[in-house]
Amino acid sequence: MAIPFPHFIDSEKAAMEAGILLPSFPSLILTQDDLKKIAAYKAVEYVESGMVLGLGTGSTAKHAFDRIGALLRQGKLKDIIGVPTSKRTEEQALSLGIPLSDLDSHPVVDLAIDGADEVDPFLNLVKVRGVSLLREKMVEGACKKFGVIVDESNLVNFLGGSGLAMPVEVIQFCWKFTADKLQKLFEESGCVAKLRTFGEKDEPFLTDNGNYIVDLYFKKSIGDLKVANDAILQLAGVVEHGMFLDMATTKHLDE
Repeated sequence: MAIPFPHFIDSEKAAMEAGILLPSFPSLILTQDDLKKIAAYKAVEYVESGMVLGLGTGSTAKHAFDRIGALLRQGKLKDIIGVPTSKRTEEQALSLGIPLSDLDSHPVVDLAIDGADEVDPFLNLVKVRGVSLLREKMVEGACKKFGVIVDESNLVNFLGGSGLAMPVEVIQFCWKFTADKLQKLFEESGCVAKLRTFGEKDEPFLTDNGNYIVDLYFKKSIGDLKVANDAILQLAGVVEHGMFLDMATTKHLDE
């Protein structure tokens, strides 16, 4: 289930229906954050009392959880249990009063809500940030329904087609060796593998599990994604990757 948000809202009505109060103007061009909020609020319409929810990570998902917290305080939702996919989401959920648990106690998740950076014609996804790759894959792989919030800018002909990175979480030990293996694996696709860094000193970026991220950039399609999935995961040193295959089931886009 992929839930879109439009680039343009031609009246106040659509935003009001999503629960967002805006000034009264004949027509409004909203900011990207406004659009994310509208999409996130629409996603929350799928949430019902008593659900176990997978809480994704990112700016769009954050709006959804703000909304869920508000509905809990208003008594419109009850008995919600959240399973966070990152430390940041866990902190946000706790601040909003969303009760939390984990997959050990709740191995089946009713609905997960998250965003995505790329969606191909077959509803395969790439999530680029990578801070909580492994946790996201575990939680969202355990859900009955996976609601992904996207817009038209996220649609690609093939994963990697936007020029954004496809992240691979690797252990710190001999990461260069693993990065070289990954680059050679997709040599025919013009792959370039780069260690993700941050700050002025270009320090290695760490995931929530203390691993590194090697970002893969492709010039053309990597072909059969399931074959690529297996090849990546078979490399010693690889923990997980950012492709989410066969997890989203439908896509809705406003024209």
